[in-house]
Amino acid sequence: MKALQKLAGQTAIYGLPSIIGRLLNYLLVPLHTGKFSTSEYGEIVEMYSYVAFLVVLLTYGMETAYFRFQSKADSDHKTIFSTVLISLFSTTILFISFATFFANDIATLLKYPDNSEYVIWFAYIVGLDAISSIPMARLRIENKAIRFAAVNMANILVNIGLNVFWIGYCIPAYNAGESNFILDTFYSPNIGIGYVFIANLFATIVKFLMVSPYFLKINFSFNTAILKNMLVYGGPLLIASIAIIINETSDKILLKWLLLEDMSLFDAKAQVGIYGGVYKLSIIISLFIQAFRYAAEPFFFSQEKEKDSRETYALIMKYFVIVCSIIFLVVMLYLDQLKRFVNNEAYWEGLHIVPILLFANIFLGIFYNLSVWYKLNGKTKYGAMIAVIGAIITIVLNLILIPKIGYTGSAWATLACYATMAVISYLLGQKHYKIKYSLKSIFFYLGVALIFYWSSTLLNLEAESIFKFTINSLILLVFLGLIFFLEKPKKALIS
Repeated sequence: MKALQKLAGQTAIYGLPSIIGRLLNYLLVPLHTGKFSTSEYGEIVEMYSYVAFLVVLLTYGMETAYFRFQSKADSDHKTIFSTVLISLFSTTILFISFATFFANDIATLLKYPDNSEYVIWFAYIVGLDAISSIPMARLRIENKAIRFAAVNMANILVNIGLNVFWIGYCIPAYNAGESNFILDTFYSPNIGIGYVFIANLFATIVKFLMVSPYFLKINFSFNTAILKNMLVYGGPLLIASIAIIINETSDKILLKWLLLEDMSLFDAKAQVGIYGGVYKLSIIISLFIQAFRYAAEPFFFSQEKEKDSRETYALIMKYFVIVCSIIFLVVMLYLDQLKRFVNNEAYWEGLHIVPILLFANIFLGIFYNLSVWYKLNGKTKYGAMIAVIGAIITIVLNLILIPKIGYTGSAWATLACYATMAVISYLLGQKHYKIKYSLKSIFFYLGVALIFYWSSTLLNLEAESIFKFTINSLILLVFLGLIFFLEKPKKALIS
């Protein structure tokens, strides 16, 4: 329990700033969906889907490899840090140069021939973010939580502030016919959604500058043997990460390209926009998972040598699922209120996929918990294999389902992918690094949460009514009471 309390504390320390920041970023959803059409928002969703791939490619598993090698007592910490940074600097410079030189060709390929500047902006965003990842990882290793939080919050606040300025103030003011020094100097109507990307670029530059003092700590020693070992360790993780990104973002990319066969480019982007907007409603579980991952990865490594470590991992999984079950019910029981964050009724036609996406994210979180076995064993090739299987499921099901049922098919494909990955990881983990997870508890809490939500839909209450709000609140309280009864000390009927 002490270990569990330590993880909870670290999750709060590292995750709370992230959660607050992501929640603040979440406030951009009503801003963007309120100001941009579904087609324009679809462009934003699509571009950030490409970015997710590039971030993984440019870090090529080195962040986790850095954690692993830096945690060894006999390792040369300064040389490892210097080697990783020099490697990332070199590959990033090559990437930015390539993207800048071929910007027009890349933009045309993506069907944005008039916006080659997007390619250049994102090349710098992704490149600077990749380089910054290692100093950020070092802050976590050194337990400098306040500085870590300060960097993240500065990045987020700059991004939000510039979005509010350009999207929230300049666009409405310009459309209303206003003219003043600020508008004339800092705003151009031709840029449009590009201001979302420019804001991100400035925020990334601020983050890079804030971690830049760590670059001065490089001793310019480059150890080829260390880099080779880290690449061997991180290579499978890179494959796994690419596969996971395929699982997370390929649906949004495939939606556009597959729907182009039956509809115009504008309408295809609109479908991507609706899907991306509704996807944001599953963000609460995503926030929790992100906060958990920030703390869990170094925690799992630090607990490896404790005699009761496996019991600790099992207990963590149990409480992780309990929290996810609560979040699922909160979102679904109060969806009438939460849908207002997507500040445009044109997006609401996709609300039926929210429970599917929530459960998909729960299984993704379970998979992250289960991944402890191959990371601690150094058998990262299994993680890559599982993720590749998931990616194949994602692509195949999207190719089959999107032409038939559109973005609803993408949601089901996401759920099938993550559930399969969790099952495979569990079965392999029991063979190579056996942990006695409480499957009875996991399935019980997830099942009860699903039944409670399903029961609330059978009542067929008037949407957004006080009566429905009250009944759903009672349902949530009953579920919380059940958890308290089963989990309080000496009353654990479900172990």
